[in-house]
Amino acid sequence: MNLIALPAFTDNYIWMLHDGANAIVVDPGEAAPVLQALSSRGLRLTGILVTHHHGDHVGGLAALSEQLQGPVFGPATEHIPGPHTPCQGGDIVRALGLDFQVLDVPGHTAGHIAYYLPGLPGAAEAAPVLFCGDTLFSGGCGRLFEGTPAQMHDSLSQLARLPGATRVCCAHEYTLSNLRFATAVEPDNASLADYQQWCQAQRALHQPTLPSLLSRELAINPFLRCDEPAVIRAASDHGAADADPVSVFATLRQWKNEFR
Repeated sequence: MNLIALPAFTDNYIWMLHDGANAIVVDPGEAAPVLQALSSRGLRLTGILVTHHHGDHVGGLAALSEQLQGPVFGPATEHIPGPHTPCQGGDIVRALGLDFQVLDVPGHTAGHIAYYLPGLPGAAEAAPVLFCGDTLFSGGCGRLFEGTPAQMHDSLSQLARLPGATRVCCAHEYTLSNLRFATAVEPDNASLADYQQWCQAQRALHQPTLPSLLSRELAINPFLRCDEPAVIRAASDHGAADADPVSVFATLRQWKNEFR
């Protein structure tokens, strides 16, 4: 299996998995990058996974329908354009011969879902993979357009319980911006400083910073560290009412919304 990040728009990634003959894609906001990748690699498109309804994640569905030789899976409680199989937490969806676990992760949108693959065949140490849309970013998390802080904190806590080796396939290249904020929250986090330096080098070479690893995110992402003393102190300095993780998360999210 091959895992590829296809750049789209200015900072989106459409994730593609293929076995050399057949491919699936995740959140195709536009069709052109997918069509080009299929053509250049001689692949058939046999499935599409959608995490939520925003246009930069579903905008390419109609144009890809002529090439598609398989199902579209999407969240059961959101409007996804075109025919699709509705999914919700606890479901197992099969695509490319692989069984993906569906996770309910509301917050960014009310019905946002994620897809978790416990092991990627042919990869070292089973290599779990998470397609998390706009819920979890490297160093950050999605804005709360439709959900509450409590919902998003619960969603992120659910993802945080996955194996540390999980490859986190986020839908946007927001990493450097997120890490600037993370550094403001935890300026003395040595793991964060090392990771920021690596990411800067990657982007200087026009390479993606993704996928990340969940173990890394647990060490550097403030939104997954709401029970850490340094993060609690930073949130308190920015108005958190108490050390409750949801209060800390809500304060961090509002701070990030205004951070420049």
